[in-house]
Amino acid sequence: MQRRDNNSVELKEKVVKIGRVTKVVKGGRNFRFSALVVVGDEEGKVGVGLGKAVEIPDAIRKGIDDAKKNMIRVPLVNSTLPHEIIGEFGSARVLIKPAAAGTGVIAGGAVRAVMELAGVKNVRAKCIGSSSAINVVKATIAGLSEMRTVEEVAKDRGLSVEAVTGQEG
Repeated sequence: MQRRDNNSVELKEKVVKIGRVTKVVKGGRNFRFSALVVVGDEEGKVGVGLGKAVEIPDAIRKGIDDAKKNMIRVPLVNSTLPHEIIGEFGSARVLIKPAAAGTGVIAGGAVRAVMELAGVKNVRAKCIGSSSAINVVKATIAGLSEMRTVEEVAKDRGLSVEAVTGQEG
């Protein structure tokens, strides 16, 4: 098993949500914080992590560490995505569509963070169902992880790229 050092590449991080969690105990209330963090290199690698701690900076640091462990590669075609897909996690569904050059990132806050840090410059996205930030981000990651390029599909089918796209001469 070959290990890659994720710290060798300059990763950017973005905090999507900080939540205060309360646990009621015999002596009163215990407050903790959860931080949902997205990290990416803006060149096709992105990860999401959730950290929980008594202090906010500790929760963010734990979230960043978790996100670096759960990185995925996103196939990019001319700064957009190869095809349309619906990512699902829990009751959250995210419709992700490629867009023409110059469109920009048309997406809500949680999806926007993932797309920008993945390096996707032109995309349209819509959240369907749950609007919970954690579920929306995980649904987005699930959708992006299922993306496949034309070359991958052609290789799996044992055909040429032209045969898959229907552009045979």
